[in-house]
Amino acid sequence: MTSLPETRGPKRLALAIDLDTCVGCHACVTSCKEWNAGGDPAPLGDVNAYQAGQRGAWANRVFGYEAGEGEAGRTVHFPKNCFHCETPQCVTVCPTGASFKRAEDGIVLVDYDKCIGCKLCAWACPYGVRELDEVDGTMKKCTLCIDRIYNEHLKPEERQPACVLACPSKARHFGDFNDPESSVSKLSRERGGFRVMEDLGQNPTGTYLPPRPGQRAEGAELPKVDHGGGRFLRWVDKMLTR
Repeated sequence: MTSLPETRGPKRLALAIDLDTCVGCHACVTSCKEWNAGGDPAPLGDVNAYQAGQRGAWANRVFGYEAGEGEAGRTVHFPKNCFHCETPQCVTVCPTGASFKRAEDGIVLVDYDKCIGCKLCAWACPYGVRELDEVDGTMKKCTLCIDRIYNEHLKPEERQPACVLACPSKARHFGDFNDPESSVSKLSRERGGFRVMEDLGQNPTGTYLPPRPGQRAEGAELPKVDHGGGRFLRWVDKMLTR
């Protein structure tokens, strides 16, 4: 089985995702898929892409949930990708050494030349963020776009994961959680950032920023507007404010 690094490196890179500003547009999903259509980390393959029964491997997905009831309820969009855990079981169960964790920055990756597609890593991951690519028979996952973030041919501001650059609502943030002055560390402190299922002992690095309570959640009513007459406008106002 594969061993984890004995020493912890100077960086701990991962994403902080703001559940308050994510609008569920899937721009992060499509940009991730587009960037990983080729290149060093190996492509995310598709089967029957333009026919019935499409399926494929994705490194990032977005789920939607209804939280609360009635006027206090809201739709929460929940993006999910690899959390690059400190003690990832997906690495320690790998029989070939294909899954590994980098000591220098904490990123969890897959060596596709060693991967045999046995799915042990997918079964060990409690977050369901590893997928079998049917095209080449290997396991795929989020790499934090490692071929971007260290690419010196790109402008410094472009050395971020594709999903972060594509997000129109700036809900995704990338940085070093070991640096207390990084944007992800500051946001986590200020917003009460949390990590999912920490009780499992895998110590995920990726963090979520919780939704803020809105006016509707606090029980405030929408303001009523006096349109100054007109049966149609009064009916519209009634429909929109009830």
